[in-house]
Formats: sequence, C-alpha cells, structure tokens
Amino acid sequence: MTNHDKQLLRAQFKVLRKGIKSHGKDDAILENFLRSPFFERTSFFVYRSVGSEVDTLNVIDALLNAGKTVLLPRIENGEMLSVPYSEDSETVLGIPQPKSGKDCSAEVILTPLLAFDSEGFRLGYGGGYYDKYFAKHGGLRVGLAYGGQAAGSLPRNEFDVPLHAVITEAGVRQFT
Repeated sequence: MTNHDKQLLRAQFKVLRKGIKSHGKDDAILENFLRSPFFERTSFFVYRSVGSEVDTLNVIDALLNAGKTVLLPRIENGEMLSVPYSEDSETVLGIPQPKSGKDCSAEVILTPLLAFDSEGFRLGYGGGYYDKYFAKHGGLRVGLAYGGQAAGSLPRNEFDVPLHAVITEAGVRQFT
C-alpha cells in the first residue's frame, strides 16, 4: 500500500469518526475505562484530545481526582516525550501540550487513533510519533476509540507496534 493510499484511508476514517462521535459514547468509554483493569495502575500517559477524537479531558480529570500520575505528550526536537501534567500549556501542531517537563515513563499509554484492526494495529495520523514512543518506552498500549473505528485489517510496516487493548463505548477489547 502506498503512502497515497494510506492518506486516503486516513481521510476516510477521519470523516467516519466525525460522524460517529458523541458525548454519550465518550461517557461510556470513560465508564469502561474506569471499570477496566487498566485504571488500577498508578501512572498514565494520556493524549490531549482534539477535534473528533475520543474526549480525554474527562479521563484526565478522573485520573487526577483518583490521585493517579498523569503525563501528557510534549513534542521537543521532533520527538514525543511524556511529561508531567501541567495546566501551563502551549499549542504545537494544533495540540495543547505542557510548556516544559522531564520525560517520564507510564504504566498505561492511552493512545489516539483513526482506526484499529482485529490484531490491535492502529492507523494513526502518519507522523510516527506514537510508534517511535512505543519503541522507546514500555507500558500497556491502550487505544481509545469508537466501535465504528474498527477495521478488519489495516496496512502496516515493520515500525508499527500493536496495541494491547482498545476501549470503546461497548467495552474493552484485548489483543494477544
């Protein structure tokens, strides 16, 4: 599959996700996350949602209220770091991020995606930030998605790292 084909696939899934996003589904995903074994962990790397992504502001609030460690993405010198949560933020690539912070590891990495397949592979935005991060950091890789973002099979390359699970409005789907 060419890069052009992947760009078309990304565009299709962006439109699809925008059409299926809802506050009710975001609330159900939050509830499924709170009831999941992942919530028992103590440290979480959480993306800041934008556009039609599954809302993570409510996830971040729930984690902070439960006394969990929350890390957020920060792009620095072309690399994604996970730095401690801070309300003092700036916008990079259209995404709010903490202005500074030391790179840390988390037990659970909550990951954005455009689509996911039956083996846990995800279609991201094409920047490679998360796959590079996965290769450098340990942790449980958990996607947050709407059930309608499921795909039978997605194109992949040798750098793609599968997720351990995806949480949707219907529940938690774990991959081997």
